[in-house]
Amino acid sequence: MKCALVGSRYFGATVFEALRKEAGVEFTAIVVPALDDRLALAAQAAGVPVHVLADKKIVPGDAIPEGTDLIVAAHTHARISNEALARSRLGGVGYHPSLLPRHRGIAAVEWTILEGDAIAGGSVYHLADGWDAGAIAAQDWCFVARGESARELWERALAPMGLDLLARVVRHARDHGALPAHSQDPRFATRAPMIRRPVVVADEAAPSPTTPLIVTIIGPDRPGIVRLLSDRAQRHGASWTTGQMSRLAGEFAGMVHFEVPPEYVDALAEALRGLESSGLRVAIARSQRGQVPSGLRGVSLELSGDDRIGIVSKLTDILAQRGVSIEHIQTDLGGPDASGRRTFRIAAHVLVPHALANDELQRSLGALAQEMLIDIAIDDRHIGVATAA
Repeated sequence: MKCALVGSRYFGATVFEALRKEAGVEFTAIVVPALDDRLALAAQAAGVPVHVLADKKIVPGDAIPEGTDLIVAAHTHARISNEALARSRLGGVGYHPSLLPRHRGIAAVEWTILEGDAIAGGSVYHLADGWDAGAIAAQDWCFVARGESARELWERALAPMGLDLLARVVRHARDHGALPAHSQDPRFATRAPMIRRPVVVADEAAPSPTTPLIVTIIGPDRPGIVRLLSDRAQRHGASWTTGQMSRLAGEFAGMVHFEVPPEYVDALAEALRGLESSGLRVAIARSQRGQVPSGLRGVSLELSGDDRIGIVSKLTDILAQRGVSIEHIQTDLGGPDASGRRTFRIAAHVLVPHALANDELQRSLGALAQEMLIDIAIDDRHIGVATAA
């Protein structure tokens, strides 16, 4: 069985060493992108002819010697031309680290992680026209470990799997003079394009840039909703910074601020929108950095008192009239006491114009405190106490 191996780096060299040990298998050529590539060095050490590609994007016909039975592709980014395939009696096969037709493309392992696949796999497929679209010669699968990175998945399972599958197909071709072939089902095809990471010149200790993503989610309450959010965030390298989750009248309502690597923002947003198929409503917004606008200062505001209609409406009306912006507000209605009265509480952080002094804001809110019989405090400074009537 005479093989031409087209490949590079660690995986190409490992396949080369493994196939050399197979009885009845020899090499007509090793095709590499550079003479100092790890595969090229291994081939030279074994005395096997090496062909260095002039154009690293394509393998021409003359790279494959006459008399070749099978072309084996192992970690090559060069397209093997029809002229090259025609020089091989059985054509060619390559290894792709996914369960084709899922994740066709150059970043199959990365997209396996980004999509949150619980099961991954590898495919040896016939080299043909189309992007990883040739018939399947052999496949295998594995589980994806929780929290596993693309590199960890490749090194733990997919690279050894590829080595085993390629050796299995080469042995079949040697013993039977033919290759298994099962057509891919295009209904299940997905793309795994290259993930382009921005190149940032910065000090080594500088933190990686992130994009703020604000996610709001509402739907019927049930166990596991927060886990669904956190799992998708982790798979896309996002940090969960702040958030509020509540059960309101039988409905789950939450808002979360994620810090996401820029290259994963779109993928995370798409994964989160996928939760809508389970009955949840999801809204996503990209935010600018949370800097306090110039001319404003942050102030903490707390309010408590007997529940009365109109407290929130009157409070927000006063703040709006004075040019105060609400950055964060949380409300809570306590249970009834022995007399049946319920306590209403507000905790807020507001942005106040520098021109509006705290004393002036206190006077405005003090009038509300007397009218509604409530306590209000600004930055831990008490405004007014009124006893219930």
